[in-house]
Amino acid sequence: MNRGLKILVIVVVALAVAIAAALAGMLAFGTDAPLQALGSLSAPFRNIDFSDLPAVQTHAVSNRSPIAYRAWLPSTANSEPPLVVIAIHGSSAQSASIHPLGKALSADGIVVYAPDIRGHGGTGTRGDIDYPSELDDDMVDFTAMVRGKYPNAKLVLMGFSSGGGYALHIAATPLGKNFARTVLLSPMLGPFAPTYKQDAKYARPFLPRIMALMVLDRIGIHAFDHLTTLLLAIDPARSDILVGHYSWLLMRAFGTGDYADDLRNAQTPLAVVVGEKDELFYADKFFPALNAIKSGIPVTIVPGLSHTALTVDPSAVPAILAAVRGPS
Repeated sequence: MNRGLKILVIVVVALAVAIAAALAGMLAFGTDAPLQALGSLSAPFRNIDFSDLPAVQTHAVSNRSPIAYRAWLPSTANSEPPLVVIAIHGSSAQSASIHPLGKALSADGIVVYAPDIRGHGGTGTRGDIDYPSELDDDMVDFTAMVRGKYPNAKLVLMGFSSGGGYALHIAATPLGKNFARTVLLSPMLGPFAPTYKQDAKYARPFLPRIMALMVLDRIGIHAFDHLTTLLLAIDPARSDILVGHYSWLLMRAFGTGDYADDLRNAQTPLAVVVGEKDELFYADKFFPALNAIKSGIPVTIVPGLSHTALTVDPSAVPAILAAVRGPS
């Protein structure tokens, strides 16, 4: 080996070692301090009566742990209800958070099923999933279970916050064809969407670690995909029911990866309902942002309501019912 080639080899090896060291450092130390809880997000639940919360049920699925869920059934339910809603909770939460809305919809004759999204509540490992498409596989199985119970009913998909972003994602997959419509409640469209308030301080991504994982993902290395990459501003006193951290896998899976693409590819009609005083998103920007990509998406702004209040305040129920039922 001539001297020039030896120098080239040494440079290449040194560069590879330096890159590997940099990636290792970003993985190990690319974290951040915990967030302070946003009291305004949890406050609306303080006066909610959970004494009549439906019991947790489970649905067995192949090659994965069971899906935990709750169901709100109308007291006068027919054997074949006209509408059945599958409701997706928001980030950090679980199906119990759907309780006020589940009661309101069931009181209007609508059946509501809400799963604990894997990584939350009683489904799987808190804050993590096993593989990238596991949430989608769960939704396929869960939707099939609900459809089996109500073979002739109209199914409506509804999601709140991150669950709204995830519902939009599902609407753009082949599974979306199973739903008569998809209702997005204050949906998280992504950190770069014009609707997102950059100073909301609810979620803190570990950017150095995320950049390292993106590099590793490009070269096919997935050994570190279960590392935490996102912290959520939950109340520490409610860590028994809330999830305060997401792994790289769960962070990417629970939401919409490209809201514009999902809007274009949605297999169902869409509707959006948002609170006027939402702390996380700009309520007035949803209509122009969405309709610039796909026209005809109705957006209803409920006066006076914050982010969480949209799902617990009775004043939001008429707008949500109208979106669920769709045009008469």
